[in-house]
Amino acid sequence: MKIEQVKEVYFLGIGGIGMSALARYFMSKDIPVSGYDRTPSSLTNALIKEGAIINFEDDIDHIPISILNNKDSLFIYTPAIPVENKIYLHLLDLQKKLYKRSEILGLLSKKYKTIGIAGTHGKTTISSITAHLFNKSPMGCLAFLGGITKNYNSNLISHPNSPWMVVEADEYDRSFLTLFPEIALISSMDADHLDIYGNQENLIRAFQQFVQQRSKNGHLIYKHNLATYFSSLSSTFSYDMEDEKADFYATNIHLKNNQYHFNLSHPNGLIKDLNFPMAGKINLENAVAACSIAIISGIDEAHIRQGLNSFLGIKRRMELILKNKNIIYYDDYAHHPKEINASIDSLQQLYPDKELSLIFQPHLYSRTQDFAADFAKSLSKAHRIILLDIYPAREKPIDGVSSESIRLLMLNKNAKTIKKEELIKELKNNKPELLLSLGAGDIDRFVEPIKLAFL
Repeated sequence: MKIEQVKEVYFLGIGGIGMSALARYFMSKDIPVSGYDRTPSSLTNALIKEGAIINFEDDIDHIPISILNNKDSLFIYTPAIPVENKIYLHLLDLQKKLYKRSEILGLLSKKYKTIGIAGTHGKTTISSITAHLFNKSPMGCLAFLGGITKNYNSNLISHPNSPWMVVEADEYDRSFLTLFPEIALISSMDADHLDIYGNQENLIRAFQQFVQQRSKNGHLIYKHNLATYFSSLSSTFSYDMEDEKADFYATNIHLKNNQYHFNLSHPNGLIKDLNFPMAGKINLENAVAACSIAIISGIDEAHIRQGLNSFLGIKRRMELILKNKNIIYYDDYAHHPKEINASIDSLQQLYPDKELSLIFQPHLYSRTQDFAADFAKSLSKAHRIILLDIYPAREKPIDGVSSESIRLLMLNKNAKTIKKEELIKELKNNKPELLLSLGAGDIDRFVEPIKLAFL
């Protein structure tokens, strides 16, 4: 496949956050884009406005004839597409070559100095901050992101001339092994995607393989607590929020008007009095990670300062939705117990005098089965918890696995499981003063209704 020869592109699962970024890339090159997704969403609506042709019926008659007849057409699919999908099966019957999103990213990355940001948590935030730092400097970059950045209102950031590409190196399905980065960053390697890896040891081995794929003289940056796995390798740096044993860390951290101010210590000195507006200490650590990439890449202090200060955040990453005299409402993508811990801790640090109410939609039956006890422990830290039904994504139900199986393990008895259609009524009855919605499924569709209910 030669990307430069592509004349049309068809996406199976175009509404996914990663797929939509690729769709936007091809549209930015004036290449016609069409595709299928199961349901409309804010992302598919935006893509249609930008020129994509999208169908929501699993019907082969909706595949554009021009795509099928053009030998330079490209077909991209997501592994989340069910194997019984009619369009998927039809394209296979026609012997069309179907590429995974990760394969196309791998092909594109060969033309750039690639920064691959990997980790079971934090990669979207680190990637988004990194891309913004680059684009606030003369260096610029092309970036494929796993979230919608508020500065650009997109998950794609383009630059006409930059040799740099920032991409999330996704561990799911070993997708990141298509990348051979100039700079690799590892934020975490906690047990996850055990439906793919079987155990954490296999997942760690995949991360180690990814790191070994760095280009000649390429750099590795890792979270300091992962030193056991990476410190013996050449050209490595570590980062941490405030551990002075790391190469990059923050000092003099303090909150002012709910924004973080800090100094950044790095191997060549200290950058004083940086300002970072995004809520949550975990996001301050993500900012340190992004700054480490920027400094190693040659971005100067002035542009780092300007970039951090002007970063507006990412939709669904500790996003403040509403703040009035009755309620403070945040929404976050957290869907792993460690992420939930970080989200809850962040809000309780910001608002220590308020009782936190939480809505959680578990993502995947397999993940719920693997981490039910850990979910119960993390969620119990909130004052009141509402559990929605599991969002299955690509999975079939597993007997005995449900949101109720989490609730039964919780020490906090202020928890209940409800149906999605009962959510707004439940919230109105409880009148929460501090509210956080969490999950990686379709819980985002309730953000606007919740907001409207408390305006």
